[in-house]
Amino acid sequence: MTAETRQQEAATASTIDVRTEGRATWITFDRPPLNVLDTAMMRSLSRVLTPLLDSRRSSCEFLVFRGAGERAFSAGAEVADHTPDRVGGMLAAFHQVFRQLERAECVTIAAVRGHCLGGGMELASFCDFVVAEGSAEFGQPEIKLGCFPPVAMVTLPALIGPRAAMDLILTGRTISAAEAQRLGIVTRIAHDGSVEHDVQELISSLKKLSPAVLELTLRTMRRRQFEDFDAELAKIEQIYLGQLMKMEDAREGVRAFLEKRPASWRGR
Repeated sequence: MTAETRQQEAATASTIDVRTEGRATWITFDRPPLNVLDTAMMRSLSRVLTPLLDSRRSSCEFLVFRGAGERAFSAGAEVADHTPDRVGGMLAAFHQVFRQLERAECVTIAAVRGHCLGGGMELASFCDFVVAEGSAEFGQPEIKLGCFPPVAMVTLPALIGPRAAMDLILTGRTISAAEAQRLGIVTRIAHDGSVEHDVQELISSLKKLSPAVLELTLRTMRRRQFEDFDAELAKIEQIYLGQLMKMEDAREGVRAFLEKRPASWRGR
């Protein structure tokens, strides 16, 4: 790691806010206005998760993710990190977070307000519970940039069914919290401004249960839902880096977004 990278990541660490309240830890993405996740931020998140998810050292039983401000949980991964010289590191950093969460023994909860898009939706929908305000919006718009969402390619078909997953990933359309709940992405809908309150109520109800039985049940359900997650994600990563990122259209989509112009697709 270069000195420049270390300086960048030190500055980025402040965009991951961690607060512990008893058995619950709240992780806030604090990069206004849309809490976009860049590679340094993802690495910081992974470092934060390491001790929290270590059952031998941590007392964390509930892990809550949320975005700072009113506009977004997260609008996804930083598009500038999708360029050929950065994309490998970005993908490794982001997917490390999911591999950590897949092995977590605590309950994970996404508290969503505003935009929940791209990598933000991948992270939220990977959680055990998604509590969203009624005005929240969800989407996987990567296809519009000439890309696809690797984690969603693995998890969404199991979560909402292959047809619904195909619709969201191939169209890149944005859906409301109500539609996301009908599909099975959102667990509960909160009134606008009360998502944290509703998450606290959820945690309070779960605290009344046997923590040992809750953990065993959760671990068993995760294994059934995302069987062979790590191996399947590795396959998608190979396609993403070995095929997709070598296409002219993938590079054009990223350039067009950064240059704020319509993409000119070449079909190759």
